[in-house]
Amino acid sequence: MTKLSWGMIGGGEGSQIGPAHRLGAQADGLFQFAAGALDHRPEAGRAYAQSLGIDASRAYGDWKEMLAGERDRDDRVDLVTVATPNATHFEITKSFLEAGFNVLCEKPMTMTVEEGEEIVRIAQASGKICAVNYCYSAYPMIRQARAMIRAGELGKIRLVVTNFSHGHHGDAEDADNPRVRWRYDPAMAGISGQFADCGIHALHMASFLCDDQVETLSADFASTISSRELEDDAMVNFRMSGGTVGRLWTSSVAIGRQHGFEIQVFGETGGLKWFAEQPNQLIFTPLGGRTQIIEKGEGGLSSEADRLSRVAIAHPEGFPMAVANMYCDLADAIRGETRDGLPSAEDGLRSMAAVHAAVASAQNKSAWTEARPPMVQ
Repeated sequence: MTKLSWGMIGGGEGSQIGPAHRLGAQADGLFQFAAGALDHRPEAGRAYAQSLGIDASRAYGDWKEMLAGERDRDDRVDLVTVATPNATHFEITKSFLEAGFNVLCEKPMTMTVEEGEEIVRIAQASGKICAVNYCYSAYPMIRQARAMIRAGELGKIRLVVTNFSHGHHGDAEDADNPRVRWRYDPAMAGISGQFADCGIHALHMASFLCDDQVETLSADFASTISSRELEDDAMVNFRMSGGTVGRLWTSSVAIGRQHGFEIQVFGETGGLKWFAEQPNQLIFTPLGGRTQIIEKGEGGLSSEADRLSRVAIAHPEGFPMAVANMYCDLADAIRGETRDGLPSAEDGLRSMAAVHAAVASAQNKSAWTEARPPMVQ
């Protein structure tokens, strides 16, 4: 099978997410890394791209140069990944979609609901893929959990409890670290800090597993380090269209927690639990029965869990392979095969609507607030 051609914007040397994308995109031999604008410093970006094997003619100084250089090539890239700071996602994604490129955008997809709705409309009009990197939904055991919920093994879902909390921004003396500071700077992060950074992963996961959408929410935000303009801790209660109740905590000052992403789903006849730090295992408790540990790679799993597992039972695959699973689904989608687990522009839009609703709620004494974007109400 001929490899698809792939390009990346952002994710340069020293980036936290860049290596995961490069490993993920190339893990299964589906994509060839052909073009990049990897750094906000043009010469550094060109040099780093060439060090990764990109031809000098396709090692670009910025995204506009890349768009101009790739637009009319016969061998233009089939997919562009946008891994730049939040405030730039909308303009870059919009420009490449309008030029007929498929796009994978890091979250949050946009800074405003209006921008999100525009991206959805452009993607629909262009017929191109616009995916958002909610890569935790691509872990094999998350796909197994979704299959079990869809099969009715938990009965009707009553409650989902999730959190994404860590303590890596808990040092007030680290406030000027550039890798930390931008996350709490409205000019770069938007109207929300921790909730828009990590909390929307947890919120998307709740919707993904339950096949349901958040309708209303109530939020309480806190900036526990006084120098921060945006929140570093948030508690969000939400209600879904199908009646499921949701509870979400997200924090960056929970010292002692490392990654902290976990989700529990409780239905009428059973419950499921998954931890990102132990991603190979799914814990299932049927009503009146014993708790079971379901392992990645064992027999009898769903076709989706099997499809996205690469190594034998008891061997961990980890975060880069979850990103790789996103690229597997993208490659299939580009070639015309539908993958319903691929997070779409509409998912990105719903996340941004929830962020704005949570900010409004937190500013209004945690009042319950409409969380759906206008175009889907």
